[in-house]
Amino acid sequence: MAKKNDYVRIHRAILAAEERTGKLPEDTKSVPLEMWVKGWLQDDSADLGDTVTVKTVVGRLETGVLMEENPCYALNYGEYVPEILEIDRQLRSVLFEGEEA
Repeated sequence: MAKKNDYVRIHRAILAAEERTGKLPEDTKSVPLEMWVKGWLQDDSADLGDTVTVKTVVGRLETGVLMEENPCYALNYGEYVPEILEIDRQLRSVLFEGEEA
């Protein structure tokens, strides 16, 4: 359970898919426009899934569904792709003409 002033992340759908402009690519306009915001919880307490208000780092108040407490950056560059190693090997061979790099 998150308490007032805990740092949290919320989610909200800004526009439903049918509300989006027709000038977007098909795969983009077929999904809602969503927002995720981090900030300090303004409610006294809340559980994941509750609708809450947060105050952002710039002082803006936003409302959305509580998704995470103490959010952090989780970088992921994807799954292992064996072809990338082969490309690296071939590229080094071309650039360095077979010499060890």
